[in-house]
Amino acid sequence: MPADPSPHAVEVRRSARRRRTVSAYREGDRTVVLIPARMSEAEERRWVGVMLDKLAAQESKRTIGDTELTERAARLSEQYFSGRARPRSVRWVTNQNTRWGSCTPAEGSIRLSHRLQGMPDYVVDYVLLHELAHLLVPGHGPRFWELLEAYPKTERARGFLEGVVAAERLPRIPAAREE
Repeated sequence: MPADPSPHAVEVRRSARRRRTVSAYREGDRTVVLIPARMSEAEERRWVGVMLDKLAAQESKRTIGDTELTERAARLSEQYFSGRARPRSVRWVTNQNTRWGSCTPAEGSIRLSHRLQGMPDYVVDYVLLHELAHLLVPGHGPRFWELLEAYPKTERARGFLEGVVAAERLPRIPAAREE
């Protein structure tokens, strides 16, 4: 599956009571960043970037291993494909930088890019289901997409992945200098 995730929506909350500290947390599909009210827009942009990086680093440490990934694939196959897609192996790999996942039906193997680690569960589930569907239907014909229609978050997950790819192509804005 070709590579495509958009960053979480970010909500900045300013507080007059907050003096020096900045914090951030996930709230559903968005990230909330708490900053002092007196902070300039340039400082706000810099701190939002810092806090997003910090959260991403924390989340990447909480990734599931190959065993849990295999169990997750079995649950998804049961739930959406009546257990018909039965991979022999499901694992994370670090050599897929232009694809989110791949499947070799003849071997029954599924590989997911490490780049998915730390992304929302519904996105990882979508990629897993995409690769599981290839165990049942090779290629991306109408029957393949019919299988994926069973997953209610298909379009949302595809949009997330497209957003990540788009964000990766954006030019990097240098961090504002401290005043």
